[in-house]
Amino acid sequence: MGILPSESPGRETFRLDTIRAMPAGCMETLSITFAVMIAERFFGAPDWAKAWLVAAPPLGLFLSLFLVQMVRKSGWSVNVTVAAIWGVSALCLVLASLGADSMEMYLFAVGVGLMGTTLAVPLLAQVYRRHYPGVNRGRLFAMSGVVRKLAAISVAISFGWVLRQELSSFRWLLLVYAAAYLWMAACVYWMERVYLERTERVKFFSAFSHVKRDRAFRNLLISWMILGFGNLLCFSLFVEYVSNPEYGYDLDELTIATITGVIPEVMFLFFVVGWGVIFDRMNFFLVRAVINVLFAMGILFYFVGDGVWALCVGIAFHGIARAGGNVAWSLWVTKFAKGAHVAEYMSVHTFLTGSRGIVAPFVAFPLVSSQGPETVGVIGAGLIIIATFMILPSVRWKAETRAKETVDPDPRVL
Repeated sequence: MGILPSESPGRETFRLDTIRAMPAGCMETLSITFAVMIAERFFGAPDWAKAWLVAAPPLGLFLSLFLVQMVRKSGWSVNVTVAAIWGVSALCLVLASLGADSMEMYLFAVGVGLMGTTLAVPLLAQVYRRHYPGVNRGRLFAMSGVVRKLAAISVAISFGWVLRQELSSFRWLLLVYAAAYLWMAACVYWMERVYLERTERVKFFSAFSHVKRDRAFRNLLISWMILGFGNLLCFSLFVEYVSNPEYGYDLDELTIATITGVIPEVMFLFFVVGWGVIFDRMNFFLVRAVINVLFAMGILFYFVGDGVWALCVGIAFHGIARAGGNVAWSLWVTKFAKGAHVAEYMSVHTFLTGSRGIVAPFVAFPLVSSQGPETVGVIGAGLIIIATFMILPSVRWKAETRAKETVDPDPRVL
């Protein structure tokens, strides 16, 4: 592999992260498609219950702000912390499988389990910042993303087929998801240890000091809050829209899984590496604006268009945008923050993402019931366009050049 020097710890990190990408792709199908589908089709869950399952991953992002500060105080390695979180998530899915006849147990255990994936996001960003050189960080991240999406496509098709044959088989699928969490935990545990700068006192909101000092960071966070709420408002309803007959579609489980899981993942697969290269080489704000436009187009086709063809076109655009958004969302703080502060910058970003992600589903489900999916789509796309205009004046902004920077030192030995 010529994109990393042989002595770089990034080589082993890249290998293990690529292996981790397979179970990570499996887990994505639970949060994107199957958690809500099972709640709707098997339990007949009310809107608040489905909103909770959609809001659970954002709740993990919200809590990640506090987790980063606790890890800094404890001195634990990022690796051990992430592995422990995913171990707890695996246990939750086992409990969900054993108590699957109870809707309350299913909602609680699956919801808490889903929180684990996003709770670890800022800590993983620190691993990428520490081990991957800035000149090709986006490309490395995107390459493992290809494996993740291949796994997601395979799982979406196969699990959709299983559930079409026998819906109650989701109990066994939850055990597969639990095993995926343990697989992910093992991969991160065996990466070279990464530590955060240790603090003597826990100040949960100290990371927000960067918002005050860094104008570019602050402006983008404001725009991202508007963009994210519009996108999440619609994303919360992707499965609900095609699985609830009240909105005009009567599709089986495999078709729903294909539309909401397979098509966007195929688009992601085709475009993610290209987005990674673009992220490394082009102005970040310009890249973000293009991604936003694609998101808005996808939402309008999906909710305002008429027929299954419009669903497919809309979700395809959304998948292309999601490929770019995944790279940009996961790595953009590495362009703004110095090495020691990446986890803190990311924790602010994930905290705000979680805040809007928690609220959006509880707004989306009542709104679609009262106003209809077309109205929700127009509102969501409109918010995204507003956010795009807000960042256009920043297109001339340039990130600090870090082409020669490869690995940050261990903060414990400074």
